[in-house]
This record gives sequence, structure tokens and C-alpha cells, in this order.
Amino acid sequence: MLQVINYFKCLSDETRLRCMLLLHREGELCVCEITHALDLSQPKISRHLALLRQSGLLSDDKKGQWVYYKINPVLPEWVGDFLKETVIVVEETSVFQQDILRLQRMTDRPDGEKFCE
Repeated sequence: MLQVINYFKCLSDETRLRCMLLLHREGELCVCEITHALDLSQPKISRHLALLRQSGLLSDDKKGQWVYYKINPVLPEWVGDFLKETVIVVEETSVFQQDILRLQRMTDRPDGEKFCE
């Protein structure tokens, strides 16, 4: 029960939820891509990603000099179902559409040294 509460506490923050929804949609993203998509500072995004990773919602993988995040593949099935349904509800919102548009317009993803240093 405590783990369920921790998941919902983490997901109750708008920035963390936006990160999770982007990752659910994209599969795997570099910190720089998430920073660009959400139009927030790298330290702020990194802090939120660390909390999501500590809660067990995300896993990370270092590839060269970059760290890539994805939804933890060993999460309970209901978490995936929750994210899928949440994407359906918010995908038409202007905030989520803007996040996706910024990500799509990002040049040199994900290995662009200009963004991912």
C-alpha cells in the first residue's frame, strides 16, 4: 500500500506527470530532450527525474555521456494502464501539445552536443 501512495504522490506534481507522460509516449528520452520539451531548466528537470527514479517509476541508462530515462519496465500493470488512460485524457490539452511540439522541433536529438552536454 505504501508504494501505491508513493507513486501517486510523485505523479501529483505537474512537472513529474508531464515527464512521465512524455516518456510513456516516446519510450525513452535524454534529460536534454525532456528539458527542451517542458521548457524548464535542466537542474529542475533533473531533480524531478531523480524523485521519479527513487520512487521506482523510472529507470535510467547511461549511454556515453548522456543519461536516458524510461518508464520502469517492472512496474505493476495498473501503473501502465493509469499512464495510458491519463495520456488519453490530457493529449488534447494545450500544455501536452506544446510539450510534444517543442520535442518534435528540437534539432539534433538526442545526441546533439549543443543540447546534451
